[in-house]
Parts: sequence; C-alpha cells; structure tokens
Amino acid sequence: MKDDPSKRSFRDAHEDIETSSGVRDTAQTRSPAYRLAYDDQDFILRDDLRPVRLQLELLKPEIAMTEQGVDSTIVLFGGARIPEPARVADAATPEIAGMSRFYEEARKFARIMTERSLARSGGRDDIIVTGGGPGVMEAGNRGAADAGGKSIGLNIVLPHEQAPNEYITPELCFNFHYFGIRKMHFLMRASAIAIFPGGFGTMDELFEALTLIQTGRMRQVPFLLFGRDFWERVIDFEALAEVGTISPEDLELFRIVETAEQAVEAIDSWPNVGVKRGTVPGR
Repeated sequence: MKDDPSKRSFRDAHEDIETSSGVRDTAQTRSPAYRLAYDDQDFILRDDLRPVRLQLELLKPEIAMTEQGVDSTIVLFGGARIPEPARVADAATPEIAGMSRFYEEARKFARIMTERSLARSGGRDDIIVTGGGPGVMEAGNRGAADAGGKSIGLNIVLPHEQAPNEYITPELCFNFHYFGIRKMHFLMRASAIAIFPGGFGTMDELFEALTLIQTGRMRQVPFLLFGRDFWERVIDFEALAEVGTISPEDLELFRIVETAEQAVEAIDSWPNVGVKRGTVPGR
C-alpha cells in the first residue's frame, strides 16, 4: 500500500524542497551547504554515501514490486546476442544465428508461465523477470506481453548503452548501478530459474545462483538449463563431480531441457521445492 501523505504528522519532504527553493536569493541560500541533504545530488553521489545508494537500489525496486503485487517470479537468464528468427541475418556468427530457436523457446515459456500465473493467482505469482535487454531477455518479456501479463526488467548501466526492451511493463522497468543489488532482486522472489545459452554474464548468473542453492543460502527452486548441446559443450559438470570439486548430488540441482513444454513439466515435478540444502524437509 502506498503511504497516504494526508495522514502523516510531519511535513511532506516535497513541500520542504519547494519551500527551500522559494526563499530569498543570497550567498547563504546559494551555498551547497544550505541544500537539503536528500535534494543535493552532489552530496548523494559522494563516495562516502555509497552505503546509502546501495540501500536505495535495494529499496526502490522492492517497494515498487510490492506495490505492483509481485509475490514471486520466474527468472530468465540468457544471451543478449541471440536473435529472434526474423533477425538471424543480423547475428554476429552462424552459430549465434543457429541459436535463434532459443529466442522462440524463451518467448513460449514466458507466455505459458504468465498464462498460468494469471489463471492461478491473478498475475501475482510467477511473474517473468529478465535483465531487461535484447535477445533472450527481450523474448522473456515479450512472451509475458503475449499473454497479457506483467513482466519485470532489471537493467544495468553499461559503458555501451543498453536500452530496456519495449516489452517490459513500464512500472516494473528498473535501472541499476550496482551489479550485486541487481542480482539480489533477481533471486529474492524466485520460484524457478531458467537459463538459456549466453556469455560471461549468463555464466556469472548461473554459477552464483547454483552456489547459493548448493550452500543452503537460498531455498531450492526448479533450475533449468535450455539446450543440452550448448551446456555439455561449454561446461563439463560431470568432470567437476568426478574430480570431487562438487558432490555427485550437486548434479541434481539442475535439469537440462530443450523446449518450453519440457521446462513446464520439470517445474511441476521438481522435488524439495522451497527446502534449503542441509535442512530436513518439514522442519
């Protein structure tokens, strides 16, 4: 629920900004020291205020998602360079062009999950969240829009400009400075994680989420990797277990699927959903 300013005991912060800007123009009122702290951008952007900015990036999306009725999310990670089939001519390599099917699978998966969300919870649970950019991210937001539902985009400011894709629900389109806070918002409400082929960013998101689940820092959720040929080519999970750097049971933390339908079936049959590793189910 939004705060009702009319029921507050104290003056509204907006009112004080307006009052301060209307006072007599003097050397004192022009001084940066006179500005209200929360209305002083130079002050907010000081290195000393980094903890405050971290808190703001945690709070702003959290408050907005709560107000928009987002109870749980389906996370889609995947490559920004994977094109939709209609744009394969723009792909950087023939191999990337051949991955366009993952755009369609991501779009279909997001549509199915959003349709189920609308039918089961009125669109409060299992809302699609992506990194907000092109490629697989666009496909996820687009699939949710196809179903007539909301979706979330968690964009990040990069040296090469990345504009949010046009399918994100505008009220749920966020922009981040801190990668760490952005990652928290990806996983705080996650009820399932779907990962499509991608690059360094996708690998980073994959292993961070798997590590949190493996170590019991995050509850178990369905964890899906789309595309066996890709994943078995770029990561030898079996070798990690064979040499002992992970346990054999860690290979059960995820499943590899090929299609949206297989992903939905895996979600519906996933064991120990909501249980943290190292705990006893039911306690």
